[in-house]
Amino acid sequence: MAAPGAWRARSCWFCEVAAATTMEATSREAAPAKSSASGPSAPPALFELCGRAVSAHMGVLESGVWALPGPILQSILPLLNIYYLERIEETALKKGLSTQAIWRRLWDELMKTRPSSLESVTCWRAKFMEAFFSHVLRGTIDVSSDRRLCDQRFSPLLHSSRHVRQLTICNMLQGATELVAEPNRRVLETLASSLHTLKFRHLLFSDVAAQQSLRQLLHQLIHHGAVSQVSLYSWPVPESALFILILTMSAGFWQPGCGGPPCRLCGEASRGRAPSRDEGSLLLGSRRPRRDAAERCAAALMATRRKSETKQMPRATPATRVTRRSAQESMTAGGTDPKKELYHPATSQEVPGTRQPPSAPAATSSASASSSSTSSTSSSKRAPASSAPQPKPLKRFKRAVVKKGACTRQGSGAESEDLYDFVFIVAGEKEDGEEMEIGEVACGALDGSDPNCLGLPALEASQRFRSISTLELFTVPLSTEAALTLCHLLSSWVSLESLTLSYNGLGSNIFRLLDSLRALSGQAGCRLRALHLSDLFSPLPILELTRAIVRALPLLRVLSIRVDHPSQRDNPNPAGPGNAGPPSHIIGDEEIPENCLEQLEMGFPRGAQPAPLLCSVLKASGSLQQLSLDSATFASPQDFGLVLQTLKEYNLALKRLSFHDMNLADCQSEVLFLLQNLTLQEITFSFCRLFEKRPAQFLPEMVAAMKGNSTLKGLRLPGNRLGNAGLLALADVFSEDSSSSLCQLDISSNCIKPDGLLEFAKRLERWGRGAFGHLRLFQNWLDQDAVTAREAIRRLRATCHVVSDSWDSSQAFADYVSTM
Repeated sequence: MAAPGAWRARSCWFCEVAAATTMEATSREAAPAKSSASGPSAPPALFELCGRAVSAHMGVLESGVWALPGPILQSILPLLNIYYLERIEETALKKGLSTQAIWRRLWDELMKTRPSSLESVTCWRAKFMEAFFSHVLRGTIDVSSDRRLCDQRFSPLLHSSRHVRQLTICNMLQGATELVAEPNRRVLETLASSLHTLKFRHLLFSDVAAQQSLRQLLHQLIHHGAVSQVSLYSWPVPESALFILILTMSAGFWQPGCGGPPCRLCGEASRGRAPSRDEGSLLLGSRRPRRDAAERCAAALMATRRKSETKQMPRATPATRVTRRSAQESMTAGGTDPKKELYHPATSQEVPGTRQPPSAPAATSSASASSSSTSSTSSSKRAPASSAPQPKPLKRFKRAVVKKGACTRQGSGAESEDLYDFVFIVAGEKEDGEEMEIGEVACGALDGSDPNCLGLPALEASQRFRSISTLELFTVPLSTEAALTLCHLLSSWVSLESLTLSYNGLGSNIFRLLDSLRALSGQAGCRLRALHLSDLFSPLPILELTRAIVRALPLLRVLSIRVDHPSQRDNPNPAGPGNAGPPSHIIGDEEIPENCLEQLEMGFPRGAQPAPLLCSVLKASGSLQQLSLDSATFASPQDFGLVLQTLKEYNLALKRLSFHDMNLADCQSEVLFLLQNLTLQEITFSFCRLFEKRPAQFLPEMVAAMKGNSTLKGLRLPGNRLGNAGLLALADVFSEDSSSSLCQLDISSNCIKPDGLLEFAKRLERWGRGAFGHLRLFQNWLDQDAVTAREAIRRLRATCHVVSDSWDSSQAFADYVSTM
């Protein structure tokens, strides 16, 4: 057998000979379909044979291939498998070669999906490797089925992991168990440094083992990694335990020793530093003597969740007070030895640097010594856990109870196995032992009730790690339990920069959300700057809700809020027992303080909106640069004029203004006033019925206002039934006597025909204005005369960049009838 050096020299020599004599092989490689159509395919050329031989022996010849001249290397690149093609990328770039076309072809042939037209792919290699990683992880691609994917010298997951910036976990947490397995330890370490976004889609109910794997995965990727964004999509029936697990881990909380193996990185980190004294108390903010509403509700709910999962807690007589350790005592009283439960060898090792909970009062410790034997004896006589029926999802809860006289056990270093132990059980008991609705607890807390039994232990048993900066919840219905937990975490989530809550069915929980956001805003170092909130219904009218958010978060930069249907308070219904108003501190009439809003987007439900409320928000937003109003309706044109006048007087920094789906047919004077504003750079009137009334008089006035405006750069008029006459009138904006600097024009969905577009192009040519930027022509009637439309677009492209489509105008019959 020849030595490796001989193999390298021989292969390179074959490549050079083949390149000199059979360069036509590259064209045959580029068009195999033609040769197969004309008859039997020709045998591979000598160059291709050499290339395949080199590709098959890259393990020996890799360094020699890297040293080949650029023209030869360019012909060998398509013959390499994905692993060597990825490794040779840097060398190819140095030789002036690009592999993007090869990766794009691999995507088309192997992934068999077409990227979205809205997606701009800058690097096909990274896109392919990221998708390849996900397919291999889920088992939806067979690497042995294609020679370009199979190479025994490489691990598919490990080799592609460094290109993964976004990972999606679906259904029953597929892939979480594989990633935390010991053979994939290096894969997980690579992901921890490369992954930025973690997405969950269409999650289903999962077992305990899968959740434990996910817990370890989130700890590695978030607490010790670089993940900065967590997004949840389309989860119609969220599993409370799984949802709260994702939330708490995203917020940076970690309970060491919860049934899994000890974290190696936590041990290294704790040896390198000692945790600060304030780390454990960040979740509850300042050390107040008593809990607020969200804390009390979340504590009771989490205690009930733990009691349900253990399936070993029998009904007992009510007690007047439950402490944290008495609840832990009661939850281990189902035939399980508490010592084995709390001091299991796999979890009893104390994590270095973990602080211990404060010792119980002396009275408690003395009583626990006398009751421990009684509790152990009585628990052994109870029915085993297997005989207990499967609990249903919790919608009502009883407070955790113990037998009268039973007290807590004194113990040091006892750590719970459950995730929710960082929320301590301090809820009081009703003396009659009745069930208590979740709403009763929250309402009692919001009303200012202050039961003496509610204390506030510190969170000494949990460690605070790195947390994410962006949280997104899309179409994830939030139960009261989940909403309270979210609010509880938000109140101290100082690293959070962007929060998106989209169609989560918050309902009255919006008040708790506002309270938690207000508490977060008071935290030192709060970085929340963007809030996106949308829902079908809201207990508050949208403008009052906006005022409340702006008051709660004065440092917010971006606010996007949408409510699809009117709230009960939008309708003049008589007040009833079920229609109690929101807390007074949320909808106060006091003046809104100055805020830092730069971008405000509002989607309104149907119905007239009070202009003074909107003006109060605008007056307090002196830094506003972009405003978007969707489906806004005002009682009169005067109210709309009041809003525009407020913008002119108080929002001097406003650059972009957008109106969508608003009837402005009766507000033509207000529109002209807006077009004369010399501070705006972009205005959008989208489906606003601008030219429905008096078009012959209004169009010349509008054109005259635009010709005198030298600051307006963009005008968007989609869906206003402009027609050919209106388009030709707009052409006068670009005439020689115009001082307009308009460079972007959107006339989509405006019933424009090919002959009108051609005349518009001729007028632009005649005036010789030169290229003015972008022209958008989507969904116009250009298919009625394809030849004329092509000629018009050809002429326009000499003046501007034209974006159009091949739309079927037969869909616009209603618009056609309305403009006849």
